[in-house]
Amino acid sequence: MLETGKTDLGATWPNGRMIGVDGGYATIPFYESFGNDYLARQAEIESNARSYPRKLPIALRRGRGVVVEDTDGRDYIDCLAGAGALALGHNHPIVVEAIREALAQEPVLQTLDLPTPLKDRFTRELFDSLPEAFAKDYKIQFCGPSGADAIEAAFKLVKTATGRRGLLSFGGAYHGMTHATLGVTGEPAPRRAISGLGGEVQFLPFPSDYRCPFGVGGAAGAKIGADYIEFLLDDPNSGVLPPAAMILEPVQGEGGVVPAPDAWLWRIREITRARGIPLILDEVQTGLGRTGRLYAFEHAGVTPDVVVLSKAVGGGLPLSVVVYHRDLDQWKPGAHAGTFRGNQLAFATGAATIRHVVAEGLAEHAERMGLRLMRGLEAIAADFPCIGDVRGRGLMVGAEVVEAGGGSVGAPPASPELARRIQHECLRRGLILELGGRFGAVVRFLPPLVVAPEEIDAILERFQTAVSAVRGEATRRLEPAAAAL
Repeated sequence: MLETGKTDLGATWPNGRMIGVDGGYATIPFYESFGNDYLARQAEIESNARSYPRKLPIALRRGRGVVVEDTDGRDYIDCLAGAGALALGHNHPIVVEAIREALAQEPVLQTLDLPTPLKDRFTRELFDSLPEAFAKDYKIQFCGPSGADAIEAAFKLVKTATGRRGLLSFGGAYHGMTHATLGVTGEPAPRRAISGLGGEVQFLPFPSDYRCPFGVGGAAGAKIGADYIEFLLDDPNSGVLPPAAMILEPVQGEGGVVPAPDAWLWRIREITRARGIPLILDEVQTGLGRTGRLYAFEHAGVTPDVVVLSKAVGGGLPLSVVVYHRDLDQWKPGAHAGTFRGNQLAFATGAATIRHVVAEGLAEHAERMGLRLMRGLEAIAADFPCIGDVRGRGLMVGAEVVEAGGGSVGAPPASPELARRIQHECLRRGLILELGGRFGAVVRFLPPLVVAPEEIDAILERFQTAVSAVRGEATRRLEPAAAAL
C-alpha cells in the first residue's frame, strides 16, 4: 500500500494463469490475477487500438512520487511516468496545490485563446525557463491537448511562412499518431494501413554509435550523415525540392533512446540556416529537464527556429505549445485552433511545475541520477551479453536487448522477444518499463525527475533480477552505481 514518504520496494507479483492476448502481442502473458475484471471490461468495450494494457496488464488505482499502486494493492516503481509527462511524479504537492489554488479562483476552466491570469503566468514561467534569446525574438501558439497537435501546427506555420510543401525527417523518428505526424514518423507499423501520409517527406539518416546507418559509428559516422544531407540539399538532381522545414528530436525517444551528437546537431543547424530551412525541434518528451538540461537543444548550444513542447510543461495535464521565431509569424488569424487550447488547470500545473523544476535544479538532478542509472545498467550489461548497448541522456535511458553472440558484422541482431520477456519479469517484480526502438527491443527508463538515489538502485536491482530470471542465470550482487553521485 502507498503511504506518505514510504515506498514498498519489496512488492512482488504472484504467479497467475497465463493466457494469450490479441492485437499482435500474443507472446505477452496476461496475468489473470491482476486487475482482471478491469482489464476484461476494458477489452470488451474499448478500441482495438489500445496498446499499453496489452503489454502492461495491470489496472492502476493511485500513485505518489515514483510509485503507483494497482487495484489489488501492489506497488510498482513507475519508469514510464505517463510517457514522460509526469516530471514531478504522481500527486506531487506542488501540482496538487496548484490545482487547489486555481480552483479557489473560480476560473473559467476552458477559455479558447482568450487571455487569463493563469495563462499569462504560465507564459511568463515558460519563457523565463528558455534561453534569453527566446524572450525577445520568439512567439508562442497554444495548441490542443497533445504534442501531435502542436507538431501539426508547426507544419502549418513553416509551410505558410516559406510557401514550400516538403518536409525533412529522420529514420527512427517519432512525432505522433495523427495523419500528418505519422507522415514524418519512421516507425512502419502504424503507417502501413494508412495512405497519403504527410505529403512530400524525405527521410534522412540519424546518427547512431551502435547501429550506424553507414556502418561506421562515432564522430565519423555522424559526419558522413551530415555530409550526405548537405549534398542532398545542394545537388540539383537529388530529387529533393527545397523543403518547408526539417524536424528532428534531440534525443529519439520511441526510436530507441538515441541522442543526437552535439557536434552533429550544431552542423545540422548550420546547414539549415545557410539554406533558409526552418529547423523544428520536437522536445515533446525531452523538454523541461528530462535530458539533464532544461531543454535538450541546450546541450549543443543551438537555437532552433521552432520548438514544440508538451508532456512535462503541462505538469501532467494536457497542454502543448509551439514556440517559434517571430519572423515565421505569417499565418492568418484562425490558421490553427482547438477547443481545449485554453485549459486553465493545465496552465496552473504547468507554471508550478516549470517554476519548481528550475528552482530545485531538477535538470541537474536528472543528469546525476541518469549517470547513476547508466553506470548501473552498464555493470549489468557486463554480466549479461544480451544487453548489447546502454545509452541515453539524463533520465532518458535505453538498454538494447540483443541476441547474445549473434551477428558477425556490426551490432548483434535485436531480440524483441527477449525484451518483452524482460519487460514482464520486471513487471512481476514491481517495475514498470516500456519498450521502443527498432523491433521494440530497447528497454526504456523514463522515471520522474524527482527519483531518489535509493530508488535508482531499486530500479537497477529489479531489472538485474528480471534479466537473470529470463536468462536462467544466477544474480551477482549489484553494488550501488556511482554511490557518490
